[in-house]
Amino acid sequence: MSGFKKAFKIVRRTPPEKRVRLDPAQILETLPIAVVVLDDMDVVAEVNYAAEEFFGASKSILQHSNLGELLPADHPVFLMMERARSAGVSIAEHDLVLEGPRMARRGCTVLATPMDQPGYVMLTFQDESAAKALDQQMSARNAARSITGMAAILAHEVKNPLSGIRGAAQLLELNAAAQDKELAVLIRDEADRIRAMVERMETFGEKNLERQSVNIHRVLEHVRKLASSGFAARVKFVETYDPSLPHVLGDRDQLIQVLLNLVKNAAEAISGGDRQEGEIHLTTGFQHGVRLSASVGRSRPNLPLFVSVRDNGPGIPEDIRRHLFEPFVSTKAAGSGLGLALVAKIIADHGGLIDVDTRPGRTEFRIHLPVYEDPEEGVN
Repeated sequence: MSGFKKAFKIVRRTPPEKRVRLDPAQILETLPIAVVVLDDMDVVAEVNYAAEEFFGASKSILQHSNLGELLPADHPVFLMMERARSAGVSIAEHDLVLEGPRMARRGCTVLATPMDQPGYVMLTFQDESAAKALDQQMSARNAARSITGMAAILAHEVKNPLSGIRGAAQLLELNAAAQDKELAVLIRDEADRIRAMVERMETFGEKNLERQSVNIHRVLEHVRKLASSGFAARVKFVETYDPSLPHVLGDRDQLIQVLLNLVKNAAEAISGGDRQEGEIHLTTGFQHGVRLSASVGRSRPNLPLFVSVRDNGPGIPEDIRRHLFEPFVSTKAAGSGLGLALVAKIIADHGGLIDVDTRPGRTEFRIHLPVYEDPEEGVN
């Protein structure tokens, strides 16, 4: 062929006699998506491990239970199953709220698929709230980094001239006529306000975290005492802690700053609403299955420990929920909008996640944090 050689790719195949037959049940168990198989009477026939985590119940409890015991009878999932059975096609719904005796999830995607067995339907559940929260948090963190650069410029270019302006205003105040002193005081006060804003923005600067073993319950107790003796003196605190929780891997002072900010926001929301009896619930516990893809490598940090701050205030307006963790977004008339942006940045620096669930009469901020692992544990 005149020196032309054609390259062939060698394809290797496993001989049929050596192929391993995989158990479908084993494949079902390894799926990261919650799968529930229901019979023609809406009774749970089969579930996988991911479904146990999703519904917060063991397989022995879920099996032979009617779906009506897990979800309200008027939930859209039942209509989805009816359509899947009658039309013989898969039906999907997005951004559903799933609330039952053992769970409360928002932003879920549910797929109903008819099976070969008459009347049987397979439901798959995906909780996309963590992914949405992570996306919002990453956007907020990028915005915070922009503020970091802006703050550095402002600190250098603005704070020094402000000191001169303030000093000049003080001198004018001493020698000015009575009608001009008010203007001198105004200049001085505005210079102080601008300086304070620059200093608040400087808190977004990159700081090295001194992460160590932190008892999150002691942090919460410290925050509660500070709040009860100050801005939340008239608020009732309800504490529901899991005493079996291990320590958190984090910076104690920054975690105090985060929780104090959330508790203060909750107290202000209660005082600004129509509630006569304000309550703030502080809760800790486990929520298995919360993992984030790491930016480096293939590891997926596990974030099973959560801390929740919940109030019975009026809720957060719909128009700002999507931008809640962005800088300069605030529900307060005189707010700077930097508090929650700083909270999101600190939690992201910890490798954690924060999300919010809000509606009239209930707002909950939930923080997911990594667990401290003793480096000496397991060493012989």
